[in-house]
Amino acid sequence: MIDISVRDLVKSFDLEKNILDGVSFQIEAGERVGLLGKNGAGKTTLFKILTGELEPSSGEVILASGRRVGLISQIPVYPAGYTVEDVLRSAFERLHRMEREMTELAGRMEGDSEALRRYGELQSRYEGLGGYDMDTQVNKVVNGLSIPESQRNQLFDSLSGGERTRVNLGRLILEDTDILLLDEPTNHLDLHATEWLEEYIAKFRGTVVTISHDRYFLDRTVTRVIELANGRAEFYSGNYSFYAVEKERRYLEQLRRYEKEQAKIQQLEKSAEQLRLWAFMGMDKTYKRAISMERRIERMRTTEKPIRDKKLKQQFASLEFNGDEALVLRSVAKGFGDRTLFSGVEAKVTGGERIALLGDNGTGKSTLIRMLMGEEAPDEGRIRFGPAIRTAYLPQIIEFEHPERSLVNTMLYEKKNMTPQSARNRLAAYDFCGEDVFKSVEVLSGGEKSRLKLCMLMDEEVNFLILDEPTNHLDIASREWIEEAVEAYDGTLLFVSHDRYFIKRFATRIWELSDGVIRDYPMNFAAYRQVKAQEESQKAVEKEPEKKPEKKPNVKKNPSAKRLLTICERDIAKMEERMANLDAEMEVHACDAGKLNELYAEKQQLEEELMALMERWEELAAEAGE
Repeated sequence: MIDISVRDLVKSFDLEKNILDGVSFQIEAGERVGLLGKNGAGKTTLFKILTGELEPSSGEVILASGRRVGLISQIPVYPAGYTVEDVLRSAFERLHRMEREMTELAGRMEGDSEALRRYGELQSRYEGLGGYDMDTQVNKVVNGLSIPESQRNQLFDSLSGGERTRVNLGRLILEDTDILLLDEPTNHLDLHATEWLEEYIAKFRGTVVTISHDRYFLDRTVTRVIELANGRAEFYSGNYSFYAVEKERRYLEQLRRYEKEQAKIQQLEKSAEQLRLWAFMGMDKTYKRAISMERRIERMRTTEKPIRDKKLKQQFASLEFNGDEALVLRSVAKGFGDRTLFSGVEAKVTGGERIALLGDNGTGKSTLIRMLMGEEAPDEGRIRFGPAIRTAYLPQIIEFEHPERSLVNTMLYEKKNMTPQSARNRLAAYDFCGEDVFKSVEVLSGGEKSRLKLCMLMDEEVNFLILDEPTNHLDIASREWIEEAVEAYDGTLLFVSHDRYFIKRFATRIWELSDGVIRDYPMNFAAYRQVKAQEESQKAVEKEPEKKPEKKPNVKKNPSAKRLLTICERDIAKMEERMANLDAEMEVHACDAGKLNELYAEKQQLEEELMALMERWEELAAEAGE
């Protein structure tokens, strides 16, 4: 069954260029599709056309009859006074209507057989749709998305943009939706919530179409990629890792075809030129042959020259660091009102370390970063940088003191020794070209503001780089650029990020901020995830209450069954250990689609064997009288 059918879709906002230019594709029911493309390629425009918010200039969009579509980027306007709890429960409007009708029917059921019949019918449907489990469903989503309990009674209008997105995602998940359209769903989610969303998508029975620049998220959630480029759609039958490899293969294949075609054309052009020369010298017959050959040459021009996306090449200017201590934190504490974010924080950073500061939203990561930069003062304790340290800081929310200024004037005011031409040259190196340099900063997108800020930062010599969510709002090409710049930077790095690709590539040490303290893990991200998995497994064992076996009367004990039971328990423990190792290996090889599929297949086989072994354990336990 086809859920979404798009045919010859064209959309333009001006007469010069079509943002979508003849896009056609189909999405089957239950598919997981990633919609990729550079910022401005038309991804969000396509989503708005699918939901009916925008009309196409031409072409058609057909959604399967009766299928309900939910779009996460579209945050509805709720009535004044709506709390977060009200917004979440608005997902059950259909169930609420049924409740009201059932209440009305209950008052007149006595002696009214029709009302009694209708009530029974409604009650059955209400139960089938999960009406009696609404509280459980809401609590599960709230916990999964890390929406604090204290926030549930807060007015929705008082939330930040990121908090609204998170709550609306929760509402969308609670709705009975058949097609999920997710526009950058992980931008405002921490690691815990992102992983919960990945698990939800894996279990979701409907169709999912995702716009995302989170490569790790795409690898774990999509099985097909549609890329929008130059108004058209390209298709890739795999996750992001497959797409990246296949895109490069197609580029090289087209380049070989183009070069081979051009070599043949040059050879024929040379021959045609010779024939024309002979015709000029009086050999009339060669003129017709030259014309025929030139027509043949034009017919041969079938392959366009492939063009790679322009890559930014700028890097951070590193300053040599001499010394041991780059940063020291002594008994640092910070709180707001009655709430303590953290206290007694002790840490020491040596030169050249690359530290990822991780933790759920609201634990105080950005607050700690602002304290390091002197924008917030600690309530207690001391923060000290080494004497030779020079820092550069990229905040999560990019702000400029004079957003009304143009890009070029912003550069000139910030860099006093820079000429207008050198400012334009530097902006061009960061892909701000032509008339773009005269736009005011306030009209830039979040990604463009990040790029402008980086343009200014990379001009300074630093040896301690502090980044707060550096890849937020950046498309994949820009993320890869900043990763290359960080790779080439040889100073000390401290960063906050929920981008698992970025963390995995750069972190050599993990600071986990939770429960008001920093836990130090002197290891890379993959090793940290293994340690955390073991810690969670241990906690689960400790929390599990000891079950007293029920005495089963009249059960004849089998002495040999007890020995077999011990062997079975040992085999189960080995299998569970292998399952935990497989999960850790899947994290390590998340970027390798082939290896990931191999590990996933092994895990599925192991799960089947484990289920059979558990059934055997129950049988043996009964025989042994356990």
